[in-house]
Amino acid sequence: MNETELTSVSKNQSAILEYVFEKCMNHWKSADSRDNPVLNFKTPSELSSLVDFEISNEAVDLENLKKLCDDAFRFSLNTDNPRFFNQQFIGPDKYGVAGEMIVAAINVNAHTFEVAPFFMMTEIATVKKCLDLFGFSKGEGTFCPGGSYSAMMATNLARYRKCPDLKTKGNFGSAPLVLFASKQAHYSASKNAALLGLGTENCVEINCDETGKMIISELEEAILRTKKKGSIPFLVIATAGSTVLGSFDHFNDVADISEKYGLWMHTDACWGGSVMFSKKYRHLCNGMERSDSIAWNPHKMIQMPIQCSILLSRHEGMFAEVNTTIAPYLFQPDKQYDVSYDLGKKLIQCGRRSDSVKLWLAWKANGDGLYEKRIDKAFDNAEYLTELIRKRDHFRLVIPKPQFTNISFWFIPPSLRNEDENEEFWRRLSLVAPAIKAKMQKTGSLLVAYQPVEATVNFFRMIVINPRVNHKDMEFVLDEIEKLGSDL
Repeated sequence: MNETELTSVSKNQSAILEYVFEKCMNHWKSADSRDNPVLNFKTPSELSSLVDFEISNEAVDLENLKKLCDDAFRFSLNTDNPRFFNQQFIGPDKYGVAGEMIVAAINVNAHTFEVAPFFMMTEIATVKKCLDLFGFSKGEGTFCPGGSYSAMMATNLARYRKCPDLKTKGNFGSAPLVLFASKQAHYSASKNAALLGLGTENCVEINCDETGKMIISELEEAILRTKKKGSIPFLVIATAGSTVLGSFDHFNDVADISEKYGLWMHTDACWGGSVMFSKKYRHLCNGMERSDSIAWNPHKMIQMPIQCSILLSRHEGMFAEVNTTIAPYLFQPDKQYDVSYDLGKKLIQCGRRSDSVKLWLAWKANGDGLYEKRIDKAFDNAEYLTELIRKRDHFRLVIPKPQFTNISFWFIPPSLRNEDENEEFWRRLSLVAPAIKAKMQKTGSLLVAYQPVEATVNFFRMIVINPRVNHKDMEFVLDEIEKLGSDL
């Protein structure tokens, strides 16, 4: 490229950055208005007809680039909308967005101190704060690209502690290693068993009680069966806030079993770990501090931009034992600074974003107190919704006393009222939530998830997070579902 071409490209890049920044600011000015739709839903074929997604050999001019940026906002979810309840995330904390912008602008790899000195210091400080939040008196931690990845790293730590020789010799010739997770644990448990060569058959699912908690007696029976077969039990995954029902396992009981049989205890607190900010609700996590490792996703309850995931371990130094290999072009031992600040040498990744910066900046700005208020308000809204459901004739809770801010319920439409609750009743009821969800997507008035769990049929699953949500919004949810389902 010649100088003229470089100047032209630079000018266009500056123009598009300014345009997108202004677009973001204008979006946020009205994004939380209830007058705006939650989404402008289009099917894949409709979207393909409206937007040119293909990448051709020719460069797109500035005006067409602006139009594509407009379309990104036009056809995406408005997660800031107080009537978006579909997933375990919402619109981002703006301090966190500022951190994301800094990281993107500086664009360094978070593997060594020499290329990312400021970012390494934010990670060390943030991990230290997280260890304190979750009650680890010592330990270490790292930011990960998602909760599933955190669980994979924890599984690898557990495998190493049980059979350290497998790091060099591999699984060949070893008795099968077996891990245990409840039937309502995150599906990454099975995926990671496959990825790490353990095999999905060696990921044993433990039954849950009617509230979604792992049944401890069945966990112990499964461990004993595994040992009797000659296999090696090595890991138990507990859950703090299950994805569907929001259940919290009996952590002290899981820890007792883990210690009794020499298993690593990993707690998936990706969703529910944020209750640790709340003095009123942190009791849900009593005993979790006895875990060997904990995964937490601040991009869920406390609104960090996706992705922001953390793995903590109370076993200081294990990351390096498990993951360190020789890379002399990066991790020279004779640098002019303390090379323990080269965090990448103890991790699986080489290329790595500085995900700590957004949480560090937001936490500095908000403090623990604001996060506590957000958590408490989410519980208040969820508890109000629960009471509304109890009082309305045509709604029914899936579990009588939800533990968290997941509220699961059925809506009984006119055609099923006063019908015998036999197999045909439940088959037809399972069709109700998908039908109403389709109408939500068309109107854009509301978005609520649905799914079955174990033996139940499809039900609505509300996820209450947004601090702008109030009791009137909870009433709107039920009113709107009843309106959309009035002809079913």
